[in-house]
Amino acid sequence: MKGIRMLEKPKCWERKCMHYIGVVQPDGTELTETNSCDAFPNGIPLEIAYGDNDHTKPYPGDNGIQFEVIKE
Repeated sequence: MKGIRMLEKPKCWERKCMHYIGVVQPDGTELTETNSCDAFPNGIPLEIAYGDNDHTKPYPGDNGIQFEVIKE
């Protein structure tokens, strides 16, 4: 399922979250690819990256960091 999701743009990227880092490969291979951000450096939960959770409120494990739009 992870590989299929990776073809979609995560909502946090589309919404221009200032904390979004991008796709990371923890072991250097595509098998472990995941979207990462300051709040979730080891992988953004699917309900935030691709679901209906806009992460404007605290979420377990988010290190106290929530969605903030990039200031231009």
